[in-house]
Amino acid sequence: MEQRKSKKGKLFLFIIIGVILFGIINDIIDEDADIEEYTYSDKIFKIISSSENKILDSSIKEYARKKGYSVVINYADTLEVIDTLNGGSKYDAIFMSNSVWLSSLDSSVKTSSLRSTSITPVIFGIKDSKAESLGFKNKKIYTKDILNKIKSGELTFSMANPLTTNSGASAYFEILSNLAGNPEVLKSSHLKDPELKRELKQFFKGIKRTSGDEDFLESSFINGDYDAAFTYESSIININKKLASEGKETLYAVYPVDGVAISDSPFVYIDNKNETKKEIFDDIQGYLLSEEGQKILLNNGRRTWYGGVNNNAPKDVFNPSWGINTTTYITPIKYPSMAVMKEALELYLTEFRKPIHVVFCLDYSGSMYGNGIEELTKAMNTILSSNDLTISFSNKDKIDVIPFGNDVLGTWSTTDGLTKKDLIYRIEEQDLSGSTALYPAAIKGLRILSNESDEYVSSIILMTDGRANVGTFSELKSVYKSINKEIPIYSITFGNADERELLEISDLTNGKVFDGKDNLTLAFKKVRGYN
Repeated sequence: MEQRKSKKGKLFLFIIIGVILFGIINDIIDEDADIEEYTYSDKIFKIISSSENKILDSSIKEYARKKGYSVVINYADTLEVIDTLNGGSKYDAIFMSNSVWLSSLDSSVKTSSLRSTSITPVIFGIKDSKAESLGFKNKKIYTKDILNKIKSGELTFSMANPLTTNSGASAYFEILSNLAGNPEVLKSSHLKDPELKRELKQFFKGIKRTSGDEDFLESSFINGDYDAAFTYESSIININKKLASEGKETLYAVYPVDGVAISDSPFVYIDNKNETKKEIFDDIQGYLLSEEGQKILLNNGRRTWYGGVNNNAPKDVFNPSWGINTTTYITPIKYPSMAVMKEALELYLTEFRKPIHVVFCLDYSGSMYGNGIEELTKAMNTILSSNDLTISFSNKDKIDVIPFGNDVLGTWSTTDGLTKKDLIYRIEEQDLSGSTALYPAAIKGLRILSNESDEYVSSIILMTDGRANVGTFSELKSVYKSINKEIPIYSITFGNADERELLEISDLTNGKVFDGKDNLTLAFKKVRGYN
């Protein structure tokens, strides 16, 4: 009898250990690592998702665990999702921000079973007192009303990058469509209208800060000092929740009555001719559309009703005192064809986008010898030579490169973002030099940009593989405070870089730290979306 109990006890122990190990393995698989590292298995369902859908991450994975299968979700900017799939990476489903982008998928990517999971309009959130002074509260506001306030210098705003994000691109198409007079179909001929071009240039002069993703747009807005944000209604709600909890002034929502861009957040099956995967897809999609899934979306500011109006939307989320309006029908804009969208995005880069002035501070300390310097020069060559729309420079952009080792080793500049051969040559020929003068290089970059006009969006991109041992953070902080101007520093970690130092810098300047240890070129590409 005792022996039987002992065997049962051991069996129970093995089961417990198995469950724990299954959970650990699941957690490892669930990390946002390169999906190609994992064996393609019937029991692992792979989703590629726009980054704004992370709010459902833990819920989807927990639901999958209970049903006996594992889910891997990799997140990327919306336009990066399309490039990843067109590049041949294999997934089972797409959780996209907006179904309009699916038409740009290659014919080899077979999709089906598209269902929208929520609706999100792209609107303006303006500081309450500013909205009051502009005369925007409790009134019908047209896009040209907003444009006139930008032209007069009374309004500036932050938004996500139209070249990499859905909210940024949707905001752009919203303004484009409205200023073009909301034609039945926006055509290439509209983009050649001189008056429309002039108005678009004036509108985007109002940009004070751009962001490479919606989450960072929210955090940078809260930590910065901006008049307004042009983004998802759900982001305005999230920003206001945080501002209200900190006792700060909230934003007032403004919906242009001539037209608003709508994102429909579809969950879509990629047909790899696998019945098991299709069953899992149907199960997850059913969960997203279930009462539980829809409640999560609703509580995060997503509209889960259809038809435009909901008099019973929860007021603790869709707060009318913030101008959030669920009782009036929103006029949706009509997105143009993919060919016209691509042409419009190219025009944004070359003609409408506010020019940038970026300073690259690059580590040439002794520890970069060998693979380090090879990867750095390769990454910078890619960034400066690329014709990729999402990272290209225009002829209006200014670029400075500051190499550092024992000290600042020089400053190389161009005032034409299309003329970069000399920069590339200097980057490839620069010798390494002992220590890591990270702080003096960053200070040099700040002093260059402190003299730049508001006609440019200014930022510093700092790359290092080690710990700063020349200069101090206190010196950097003192210089930054004396400038009295926000100049974000985006840092890229490489090798044995001290992330704590870089986080201090990003906290001070409202910047961000990117991990370049596995792929330095990819890190540089990501950070380019933030300037």
